[in-house]
Amino acid sequence: MNGETIHLIDDDSGLRNALSRLLRLHGYEVRAFANATEFLNNCHSHEIGCLLLDVSLPGLSGLELQRQLVRSRVTAPIVFLTGHADVPTTVRAVKAGAIDFLTKPVETSDLLQAVRNALAYGASVRAERGETLRLAALFRQLTPREREVLEGVVAGKPNKIIADELGIGEQTVKVHRGRMMEKMQTDSLADLIRMVQRLRREEPDCYRPPMAS
Repeated sequence: MNGETIHLIDDDSGLRNALSRLLRLHGYEVRAFANATEFLNNCHSHEIGCLLLDVSLPGLSGLELQRQLVRSRVTAPIVFLTGHADVPTTVRAVKAGAIDFLTKPVETSDLLQAVRNALAYGASVRAERGETLRLAALFRQLTPREREVLEGVVAGKPNKIIADELGIGEQTVKVHRGRMMEKMQTDSLADLIRMVQRLRREEPDCYRPPMAS
């Protein structure tokens, strides 16, 4: 097994069983569900390699489930399956983040390629998220003064200006700057700026600049 679990949601039991067998023959772990509610009640987001999701489901539809997952910030990549694709539905699904939109009966090669693409995308998203969490953990180690110095540094201010604004000596700024860079595990100003931009964008609850004095 390749360790990636595919969650298949389709109310057609014959198709569900056939696709499950096919994917397992190609080395994938598969969990199959008859509807969205069954899926939501029996899975955890960290288990999902990707979703193979029927558009037309009893109760919560495939598109409604996608919207619910997006609202919950679950970034599982989705490959939609449908018996009657139409352009507006496809556009809505792709705009909301779907990786692919396949029409039943689906060709084996198309299905497997879509699954590979979805799993690769999911792995990339998890790696990016892991890096963001790593940066957030580094940022939390900074003292309030080091965060003040960081703000000045990424704003492009010289040490002397930062010192004047904070009411401390220039040598003290240099000490705080060195410790801050060490804790953020970089010696590059460009890298530090990218880190801060990423935290501001993706972890605003963690990244809180110091209050203006």
